[in-house]
Amino acid sequence: WGETTVVGKPVVRVDAYDRVTGSAVYPSDVVLPDMLHAAILWCPHAHAMVKSVDTSAAEKMPGVRAVLKDGMPGTNIPWFQSRGFSSRLFDPHCRYEGEEVVAIAADTIYQAWDALRAVKVEYDVLPFAVTEDDAAKPDAPKIRDDGNVPAAGRPYERGDVEAGFKAADVVVERTYTTPCELHHPMEPHGCTVKWDGPRLTVWESSQGVYAAQSQVAAALNLPLANVRVIGHYMGGGFGSKLSTGKFSVIAALMAKKTGRPVRLFLTREQVALTMGNRPPNTIWFKAGVKKDGTLVALQTKSRGTGGAYAGGGSPDFVVRDLYLCPNVRCESQDVYINAGPQRPFRGPGHPQGAWALEQMMDELASRIGMDPIEFRVKNVPTVSQSRNNQPYTSTLLKECLTDGAKAFGWAEARKRPAAPGHIKRGVGVAAGMWQGGGGSPPSTAIVKLFSDGSANLNMGASDIGCGTKTWGAQIVSEELGVALDRISIEHADTGTTQFATPSGGSKTVPTESPAIRAAAIEVKQQLMSMAAEQLKVPASDLELKGGEVVAKSDPSKKVAVGAIGGFRARGVIVGVGYR
Repeated sequence: WGETTVVGKPVVRVDAYDRVTGSAVYPSDVVLPDMLHAAILWCPHAHAMVKSVDTSAAEKMPGVRAVLKDGMPGTNIPWFQSRGFSSRLFDPHCRYEGEEVVAIAADTIYQAWDALRAVKVEYDVLPFAVTEDDAAKPDAPKIRDDGNVPAAGRPYERGDVEAGFKAADVVVERTYTTPCELHHPMEPHGCTVKWDGPRLTVWESSQGVYAAQSQVAAALNLPLANVRVIGHYMGGGFGSKLSTGKFSVIAALMAKKTGRPVRLFLTREQVALTMGNRPPNTIWFKAGVKKDGTLVALQTKSRGTGGAYAGGGSPDFVVRDLYLCPNVRCESQDVYINAGPQRPFRGPGHPQGAWALEQMMDELASRIGMDPIEFRVKNVPTVSQSRNNQPYTSTLLKECLTDGAKAFGWAEARKRPAAPGHIKRGVGVAAGMWQGGGGSPPSTAIVKLFSDGSANLNMGASDIGCGTKTWGAQIVSEELGVALDRISIEHADTGTTQFATPSGGSKTVPTESPAIRAAAIEVKQQLMSMAAEQLKVPASDLELKGGEVVAKSDPSKKVAVGAIGGFRARGVIVGVGYR
């Protein structure tokens, strides 16, 4: 592009008015005629087998229209967890507090919850383990049939860590722990569903409508063409809404059973118990450094848990790549415990690894008497060491450290004497990295240019709060010269928009923007071809400026976009772009 006029400039978000006035319709805002409200009764125990479920009293209560539990027709649906593990929709083996036992749909949400309280469930309460240490013991209660400690993957290794430690002037060995942290988006997880004959429409709070479509269609054994998922707005996700939950399938079954739309959103407590977390980690760390600040060896052994089904997330990558070090060895071990499964949570593994690494870097700097910033700057890499030493185009980590230190008076603050009393003030430094965000195929986008000079962008990506619709419109505006307020956006609807992978892992801009630009370029090429025919000049000699097509060799030869005869006859130009 060279110098840009729209991209990279501060603009008002294209959906700002909708967001700040409350006119934006989130999935939890959807209200349909004759809609039922559903709720889920969950297992209150960390580990239990459901022996019997008596819903007879609940079924007779006012407003109750549907009851679902294990063993009923249509409920024998496998639900795939991570690593190939699956459970049933209402699995009698409850491996954590929060597993679904019964669902009820009623005329009001209050009637649904009143009915759930009348359900009688008999449990065989089993021994449980809710910490990694307890679950890893030889005599621990079995959470999975093949044990609580799966086979560890191959460790990451480069150089010779033992030789590195022998060459070090200072060696520090520490154990760091991080806690489990819970997702709590403002809009809870859930959906509203409606059947039209064999076709199902789902309004879901989702980071990826096509991912939700594939999961729901697979669970219900439906063609993808018969499942439409809409998620125009989403009230927070942070990784926890990259996939759907059992709630979408349960709601669909109840809507099918009653012939009425069903709304099913989880409670705050259910979100905390079942919709994922950042797993806790215990990281044993050994590091060696020379007196001049050269890192010579880093070694970690980490253990984490993602609950009863999922892995704990490796915190190793940041240790491998953030700082220059020739000798590195990282091992990770997962442990299953009786708790809800983890879900992606803002850079899976990286916050845990960065916490341990940065604590270690501070202690190493202190032990060799070097300023913590100077120490980090000395070890800033120019290549990605864990990716075959591919050179970085830039990291700007050195500039972040040095410019940041100047910006808030690092040197002066470090010289100040400690204040008396128990309240202390100080300054600290830490660095971090994220290895995702490169973007990858597939993605499709469609751009339409109308004969009055307005445009439409059609893409499947969700806008999870990062301004996806706005930068998409900026790309169209930059390429076609259309003002942002004359560009409409269609997105995140499997029934009307193009395929996109879920918005997460910092991939949306690099994945979608090439497709959007390619679609806009295709529109421009068609427009130039039409104008070239009318102006009797080669298309290669034309450029788009201020709503006009102008000949570069003779600016007097020009035509307004809306006055191009071929364009007016066609009415709309359509461009399709792929990534």
